[in-house]
This record gives sequence, structure tokens and C-alpha cells, in this order.
Amino acid sequence: MFAITVREIDQTKNSNRGYFQQTPFWCSFKEKHGWNYQKFEVEYSLEEHNLQKKEEIGVLTRSFAKGTFTLAYIPLFPELPFKGVLAKDQGIEFCHLLNDLALSLKPYLPKNTICVRFDPAVDFSRPEERDEFVYGTQLISFADRLKVRKTKVDIQPPDSTQIDLTPSEEEILNNMKTKWRYNVNLSSRKGVLIEKINGNSEDLDQKLDIFYDLYKITAERDGIGIHPKSYYKDLLTSSSSMIAEGKDVPEVNLYIAKHEEDYLGAIITLFSKDESIYLYGCSSNVKRNLMPNFLLQWTAMKDAKQYGSKYYDMYGMPPTDDPNHPMHGLYLFKTGFGGNNIHRIGSYDVSLKFIYRYYVKAENFRAFWHKKVLKKIRGR
Repeated sequence: MFAITVREIDQTKNSNRGYFQQTPFWCSFKEKHGWNYQKFEVEYSLEEHNLQKKEEIGVLTRSFAKGTFTLAYIPLFPELPFKGVLAKDQGIEFCHLLNDLALSLKPYLPKNTICVRFDPAVDFSRPEERDEFVYGTQLISFADRLKVRKTKVDIQPPDSTQIDLTPSEEEILNNMKTKWRYNVNLSSRKGVLIEKINGNSEDLDQKLDIFYDLYKITAERDGIGIHPKSYYKDLLTSSSSMIAEGKDVPEVNLYIAKHEEDYLGAIITLFSKDESIYLYGCSSNVKRNLMPNFLLQWTAMKDAKQYGSKYYDMYGMPPTDDPNHPMHGLYLFKTGFGGNNIHRIGSYDVSLKFIYRYYVKAENFRAFWHKKVLKKIRGR
């Protein structure tokens, strides 16, 4: 359906705009932690609709099972083909675009690549609309005999809330729930202090130890996985060193909340020219009544606004206000800051080899084991 041309291009050109997962900074960082990074110029057109677009995209590949097979991953790309057209009216073109893009990229990928996994930049304001669109794409793929499949495992969190940073600080505060404004002020009045650390800070190692100890507490409490400490250090130092060299790359910071001699919580954020992201967060089990996490987030939001970001993304939460959801408290916390909820469609695969079906079965079992079985065991 689509006419597509692909050209591999220089991946070292810096860019601090767009989705952070597509910035050369982030892709190069992931390359240091198990992935390979290629950058392409992709031009695609649809003559009958007078559509023509040219995009630059980062593609990450990773080998598994001692190099037996490779997975290609494209974060936050593509968008829906047409502007000003309802999403439900362009499901056919969207499915064909994913299919045709994957097949056009195939010659540039490792020969043992079993699929191209997309996390499309397609979002909705209501989860019901998102779910209806996803269901429609599955029917279209089957009817048109495409190799496009919606995955059960999403790479990027599909549901989030984004706080608009363009108003004044007073307006941003007024958009929060009353209790959230109160908690921000309470934390400050009670003497909670927020320290900001970057990759060039002299006491980085000490502060990173504090962060990691808090993260281990949180991981044990909430049943989540964490990276090695070196991963977070490399993220901070890579950003700071490149900024010191005059390169226009996202700014990564660590914020730590302290009261007297107790460290209460910490977050890691990423600021770019278009968005700021709350990447990682953790908290202790003491003095939770001082509401340090509210002050942590508000401090980061103010810094992100001063940096020039358009919005602050809370980056991951349950899709709805369901009191029975195990992460319902997280939904309440993040939405209380007055953001706009978004619901992305999650990950889609285009299979390239027969072995893909076996990989998916193994991946689904692994997700079930970690999310259901191990989480229940840890919760006992």
C-alpha cells in the first residue's frame, strides 16, 4: 500500500526534541547497555491520499539466546498517517504502514531478526477509545493477511498523565487537587529538603548509594525490578558530560528528599525541549506522613518548566480509577497533580520469521511468571 524508501544515516547528530526515546542521546545510552543502535531516514507516501512524509527514526536491536535470534525495537514511532482524521477511520492505513515499514527496514537489520516491535506514537484521551482502536487493528490485520500483531507485553507504559508546564507556577498549583497543594506545602513547612544532583556532582557516588538503597526498599515493597546501580550512574554521567561538552542533549537529574538525618525518597528525571519525564522513583518506609514525594515532584516540575519543557510526564499508571487495581494508589497520586491523562496503544509486532511465534509464547509466560507468580510470592 505504501511506497517506502529507507536510508541509513549518521546516528551521532544530536537532537533534544521529540520523544526522549527517539533522541540519539537515549538510543546511544541504551547501546551501552545491551542494545545496538541504527538511525534511518524513512520516506513514505500514499499516492491516492496525496500523503508524503519524511522522518528520522532510531532503531534498537538486541540479540537473545547467545545470538540465536534478534529483536528490533522502534520506540514512539510512527504516528497515525493523517492529521485531522479520526483515528477509527485510519486503522487500515495504520496497519499497512506498520507492516510496510517493517518489511522495508528488514534488509538493514541483522539477518536473524525475528520481528520489528513498534511502540507507535498514537494515544487517546479515553482508554475505551484506545481499546476500540486496538481491537479494530487486530481485525484489519487478520482480514488483510498482514503480519501485524498487538503484543500482550508492552515496552513503554501505555497509560500516563502529563502536566502542562506552560502556565505560571501558581496556575499549575491551582490545577492540582486541593490535598496535593496542601501536601506540597506541608512537606516544605515540616522541613523536608530537596537536593538536586547531576552526573558532575562531587558527591554523586554517595548520593547514588542513597538512591539505590531507597530503590531496593521500594522494589521489595512493591515487587518491581530494578537495574544495576551502574545503569543509573551511567545515565546521569552521560548526560552531564555531554552537556559540559556543549552538546544539546536531555538533562538527567537525581532529586533526593531529606528530613533531619533521614532520607525519605528520590526520583530521577529527564528534561528535553519538548517533554520532561519522571523516569524512576523510590521512597523509604519512614516519615511518610511528611509527604516528601509531593515536594519531590513539585520541585522537579518547577525545574522542568524553567528548563523550557512543555509538559511533565508522570510516565506510567493504571488506565482507570479502578479501586480494585493493585496500583490504584499510584493512579491517585499521579493524577492528583492535575495533568491530562493519555492512553497509548502499546506495542505492536510485525513478524519476520517463523520462530517469532515461539518467542512470543516464551515472552508471555515470562511476563505471567514475574507479574503474577513472583509478585504474589513476594507479597506474602
